[in-house]
Amino acid sequence: MASTPNAGPVNLGFLMVLQEGNSYLGGYLVTNQWGRPLGFHLSSAVQPNKVQQVLYAATLVPYVCADLIGKALVDKAGTPVQLVVTDREAVLDLRHKIEVPVVYLAPPDDARANGPGALQGPGQRGLLLCHPRFPNDWATVKALLEQLDASFDVAEPFGRIREAVSEARKMGVTSRAA
Repeated sequence: MASTPNAGPVNLGFLMVLQEGNSYLGGYLVTNQWGRPLGFHLSSAVQPNKVQQVLYAATLVPYVCADLIGKALVDKAGTPVQLVVTDREAVLDLRHKIEVPVVYLAPPDDARANGPGALQGPGQRGLLLCHPRFPNDWATVKALLEQLDASFDVAEPFGRIREAVSEARKMGVTSRAA
């Protein structure tokens, strides 16, 4: 069960996993409640082999995104966060590995918009969905979102992550471990 947040500073984690072909790469940006960066980390590229694809089957993408990339990046960051926001639904399984809520920023036209457990994100640019096995996270997520500035757009940091990943690739950084 998730606990309600305290009135102290709110740190948010934004986790993006990019896929190119059979390869996955993660970027993790930690910000304060105003969106100022507190840390940024990249994962190494993860490329599952054919045997892993066969053995993991439908669970491969959540395993790679949440267990291999997501957990490694959150641990590496070392900065505690009260909420992790992702733009890839497969990362929701990270919630099984960490003690804070993980929400998926779904497109605004997602069919689940009017269903239980859906919350409009700040900035009105997406729908936030919690992991279905952690329904009690909603109270925590809602309380955290209320602490953010009304103009804070939870979709905006993903543009920064994408740009930082692009710059890191130009510098050859993504070939090194997270």
